[in-house]
Amino acid sequence: MKLLSETIAAIEPASEEHREAARRRIEQLTMPNWALGRLLDLAVDLAGMTRDLTLPVARKEIVLMAADHGIVSEGVCPQPSSVTTQMIHNFVAGGGGIHGLAGVAGAHVTVADFGVASDLSELTATGAVLDYKIAPGTADFARGPAMSREQAVACLEAGISIARDLAPATDVFGSGEMGIGNTSPSSAIVTVLKGASDPRPFVGRGAGLDPARLDHKAAVIRRGIECNRPDPADGVDILAKVGGFEIGGIAGLILGAAMLHRPVVVDGFISSAGALIAATIAPVSRDYMILAHGSAEPGHRAMAELLGKQPLLELGMRLGEGTGAAMAMPLLDAASAIINRMATFESASVTTEGLKE
Repeated sequence: MKLLSETIAAIEPASEEHREAARRRIEQLTMPNWALGRLLDLAVDLAGMTRDLTLPVARKEIVLMAADHGIVSEGVCPQPSSVTTQMIHNFVAGGGGIHGLAGVAGAHVTVADFGVASDLSELTATGAVLDYKIAPGTADFARGPAMSREQAVACLEAGISIARDLAPATDVFGSGEMGIGNTSPSSAIVTVLKGASDPRPFVGRGAGLDPARLDHKAAVIRRGIECNRPDPADGVDILAKVGGFEIGGIAGLILGAAMLHRPVVVDGFISSAGALIAATIAPVSRDYMILAHGSAEPGHRAMAELLGKQPLLELGMRLGEGTGAAMAMPLLDAASAIINRMATFESASVTTEGLKE
């Protein structure tokens, strides 16, 4: 608990001084006023996060956290939990969708075991997978808490530790995840934080659930919320009651990155659940979040509203793994390039008459 408390206390708001300096710089660039729209908004955000007008974003790290979920036993997803393990081996072999897209983004991918049900010691022994296993999967939150409060704190602090360990070689973090069944805790988290009695508007097909089973999935999630009664003002309680180990890890990564003034590109539905936990625990951590894309999962719009964020991309994606974060990362490079490479009116001897209207 000490690391979590110290991290929360150390998180500062993004620098308004650097945001304003970025705005002044942009106003001098050779283009009509704010002609690159949200790309320039992103540049201002990055300046405030990094406290550096050069917008350092070249060194990118996507942290893919994996865990299993007891709620799978309730029939809320079509795949068995064993697929989580199979996908971890696929990631280690470089065969995931995230690896192709991370290559395009120039990002490195780190895989971490936060609670996979199987024994991954052969992979963790070689360093192919980081070992932060809290337990071999959460409990079924439809019948009791997903984890203890102590376990919730442990996965948050593990995520913070990853941020601290990787920060010396990282300018920008991206969040990723793998865990069969993890759309259910994510739907539960947004339901709790929206203060809704019915999770159905926030429940989607996940990895391909038959639409006829959606009402069952929603009923199971509702039962879990009613059984556990998580406190919407206490992010640790929400995580413990209805969350997942990888969701807690993502929340911790965001908190750790925020403390270190590092931007975090938040992937889709499950990563946004982690972002909501982080924002509930430390509201100022929102200043360091960049929402990569709008997930096809129906609950993601409500998550974005709760976070006060507009996704950079809208591509109908729902794969997870950090793929949306990888897709969005080149936009950070573009924002940095505009600030660093575009001429000013003065340096280019271009008249401002009529151009800044």
